[in-house]
This record gives sequence, C-alpha cells and structure tokens, in this order.
Amino acid sequence: MAVARLRSAAARLRPALAGAIGERRRLGTAAAAAEVTADAAAAVAAGVARWEPMGAREYYDYRRAIYGDITHKAILVDAAGTLLAPTEPMAQVYRTIGQKYGVEYSEDEILMRYRRAYAQPWGRSRLRYVNDGRPFWQHIVSSSTGCSDLQYFEEVYQYYTTEKAWHLCDPDAGRVFQALRRAGVKTAVVSNFDTRLRPLLQALKCDQWFDAVAVSAEVAAEKPNPTIFLKACELLGVKPEETVHIGDDRRNDVWGARDAGCDAWLWGSDVYSFKEVAERIGVEV
Repeated sequence: MAVARLRSAAARLRPALAGAIGERRRLGTAAAAAEVTADAAAAVAAGVARWEPMGAREYYDYRRAIYGDITHKAILVDAAGTLLAPTEPMAQVYRTIGQKYGVEYSEDEILMRYRRAYAQPWGRSRLRYVNDGRPFWQHIVSSSTGCSDLQYFEEVYQYYTTEKAWHLCDPDAGRVFQALRRAGVKTAVVSNFDTRLRPLLQALKCDQWFDAVAVSAEVAAEKPNPTIFLKACELLGVKPEETVHIGDDRRNDVWGARDAGCDAWLWGSDVYSFKEVAERIGVEV
C-alpha cells in the first residue's frame, strides 16, 4: 500500500519534476550550447531553487521504496550540449575557415542558413547520421555557407573531430563519474552523432568514464526513437526503469527516454551539474 501511494504521488508530481523553467530546444549550434551552459552557470551561482522541496522528498521516497538508497542503477548522458560543448560558435568556425575558400556570408547569415538547413527533412536516408555522416554534413556546410568546395568541407569536418573544437560542459565531470562508478552506478553516452564520437571522447580523455556508448549512426536509430535508449540499457545490462537519462533537448532526450521507460532530467533546467545528478540518485561526491 505504501509503495502504491508513493507511485500515485510521483505520478501527480511528474510535471513539476520535469522542470518548468521553460523549454529549450537545441538547434545543433555552438551558440545554443553555449547559451545553455552560461544559463546553467548563472543559475548555480545565484542559488536558484529548481525542485519544489516537498515534491523532491516525495519523489526520493518513491524511488527509495523501490530501489534502495541509490535510486538509479545507471545514468545515460547526451553528448553535444550536455557532456560536450563546442569551443567556438559554429558560424564563427564556418566563416573563419571559409574565408580562404571565398565564403562571404556574415556569421549571422551563416547561422540563419544553418538553422534553416538543419530543420529541413533529410531525404537521402532514413537517418541523418549514417556511418561518418559525411553526406549530411556536406549538405549542411554547403547550405550554410554557399560553398561546395570539398576541400573546405573536409577542413571543417576534420576540425570537429579534434579536442580543439570541443570542451566539457562540466569541468568537474571526471570526479563525479569516478564517484558514480565506485558506487556501482553504470554509465553510458547516448547520442545522435556519427562515428566520430568515439575517437572524440578518447581525444577529450573522457571515454574511460563510460561503460558503454550508444551512437545513432551505429544503432541505426536517432533520439527520440526509444530504440537507442533501449540499446544503451541492453549494453549496460539494466532495465529502463532503473536508469535516468540526462540531456539538453526536451523532445529528443526527455520525451524519448520516457517513451523507452527511463527516467529523464533536462540539463540546464532540472539539473545543472553532474554532481547534482549524482547527489539526487544518492551518491556522494
């Protein structure tokens, strides 16, 4: 009866726990990712309360009644915009590299064209990111800049495979993931990305933080398709209801993970750091 009451309370509280600070859709741009990171840092510095205290207590009680002191056996993490962020704005990179290839558009024009191209349906295949994703990204780069020079595209493409192009959103992430693994919590990256993700994680020296990586180009499913979340759970050997997914896109990360049966928190709204994630599930850092 106690568990049933807790389930009922959790169901009533779910909308509040999902975060009501405002929907933030990631557009796949460095500017958007940087904005989320900056907002998160500002909120932490200001001490913004993010969960209604009574709701948080009831939610913790609900999970602990079922799973024990550590409320989730595994954490799934989105890559771009949550674990990683571009070092420089995308439009700045496209324009800087493109100047020697005749690109004349301003950064604002490139950004506008990028958003328009990225929002259009990709008709060449069912998935945007197939293998190394070159056809899709070649279309995006040429549509954004008006330059179809293959040498230009390759220079931009290769830039985003290096650690120079990316940084960790949370500089304390390494210490947190080590604490999670010591506590027996399994971890995986779940990302709509091409096959460059694995070498990129290695270049940033964070690949050893994770027990598994589920990449859409390898799984042949892109978030919000529940298949990619279920594959991550399979790789970790856990049930979906035993996991929580952290990501910065409400549609792809929160709704997609919940459709797969996972718990889900929105990065930059429900949680602002991986330490906060760890403490919420009952792991001290």
